Amino acid sequence: MAHQPLTLNPDRLLPADPATRAIARDLYKSVRDLPIISPHGHTDPSWFSLNAPFGDPTELLLAPDHYLYRMLYSQGVTLEALGVSSRAGGPDTDPREAWRTFAGHFHLFRGTPSAMWLNHVFVDVFGLDVRLSAQTADHYYDVIDNALKTPAFRPRALFDRFGIELLATTESPVDALDHHHAIAASGWGGRVITTYRPDAVIAAEFDGFADALEAFGEITNEDVFSWRGYLEAHRVRRGEFQAAGATATDHGHPTAATADLSKAGAEALFAKVVRGEADAAEAELFRAQMLTEMARMSLDDGLVMQIHPGSFRNHNAGLHASHGRDRGADIPTRTDYVRALKPLLDRFGNDPRLAIIVFTLDESAYARELAPLAGHYPVLRLGPAWWFHDSPEGMRRFREQTTETAGFYNTVGFNDDTRAFLSIPARHDVSRRVDCSFLARLVAEHRLDLDEAAELAQDLAYNLAKSAYRLDEPDYGDTRNSLKSA
Repeated sequence: MAHQPLTLNPDRLLPADPATRAIARDLYKSVRDLPIISPHGHTDPSWFSLNAPFGDPTELLLAPDHYLYRMLYSQGVTLEALGVSSRAGGPDTDPREAWRTFAGHFHLFRGTPSAMWLNHVFVDVFGLDVRLSAQTADHYYDVIDNALKTPAFRPRALFDRFGIELLATTESPVDALDHHHAIAASGWGGRVITTYRPDAVIAAEFDGFADALEAFGEITNEDVFSWRGYLEAHRVRRGEFQAAGATATDHGHPTAATADLSKAGAEALFAKVVRGEADAAEAELFRAQMLTEMARMSLDDGLVMQIHPGSFRNHNAGLHASHGRDRGADIPTRTDYVRALKPLLDRFGNDPRLAIIVFTLDESAYARELAPLAGHYPVLRLGPAWWFHDSPEGMRRFREQTTETAGFYNTVGFNDDTRAFLSIPARHDVSRRVDCSFLARLVAEHRLDLDEAAELAQDLAYNLAKSAYRLDEPDYGDTRNSLKSA
């Protein structure tokens, strides 16, 4: 069978209507080459501190990507066949065989964001010009593998080639920040910063919670088994994260619940948590209280809060038992925000010094709850379409459901939230195309003037992320009153 050509249509994702498409083309052209601000993600900082060559194609593109193997698993392909490690250790699967398995099933991704991102990577990053299939699997493997062995494909070279201005990683309170310190001391010009994600020492149901709490105390030299010492340990680590460049925290709780307990009530609840006596409701209440405590700390140190709720983690109990966390079996759930956020908003919702970015996996909440909340409270902004909705359709739905109530300037632009470093330019390109298409429609319908759309395109692609994540604020005290003025 003849190999099918692989090309990227320059008008992909732009409107089908010729007049609207022409407007979108001009808007997109104005933002296409803007630097990339990636203020929230999960790439590995050691890539940039060590600048070692990436591994083989399977190790880099397939084995870490739950978007890919969840689809393949749903069609009966085992994770071992794809080179994904289990709790027992790494599989014996030959990387080339794993890649062949993936290539033979690539048709499963037709119409999905994964195919769109990967094809962008294949064409733009590696110069491939035939489609991935069982017949071209070895050709792909060889081209990618050979490229990864060259200096041009080292992490720092790709960072510069991709036009990344800033990249934020995410670490827990018990993660060493050595790689971030090494990056800062290296003399390399790339800006890679960290983000404070305290879930490991807040979520009592996490594997290894007790060990993480012990390590938290050792790292901070605080008595983390007392309420006062535990809170002080967070303050210490937040300060150390800020010294490593952090401008934000991140909280991946099952719900958006917040609480505002008395000091005595919080102390009593914390004591049950550290003794391992808290039931599920009490563990949830503790997480809720800690969101309010984190907001209180943000008033002192200026770190922007991100709340990523609504995922039923590790839904496949058998896969969790055999392969551990984060193996593609997380499922979105219905999420309440109006009642859940009220205790925190009652306490801090009108304080312009605080900035909270809220995400959702429950799209029904956009128009009903999130847009009205962000369209009122000075502290709230809406994060972009996320995870399961990080797609052209999801991005369009986000704009359609939030703009009429929250506008554009209560949103924060785009962040890619990815572990897949090579896909970062593709993801930002999709966002820019979708936003320019949305703006073009408003211009074509005479709801927006062209000069306004051009300004908005720049803001959505670049300016809003810098503003929302305080990336140009070296002194928090000088700029805390300008948080909502994009």
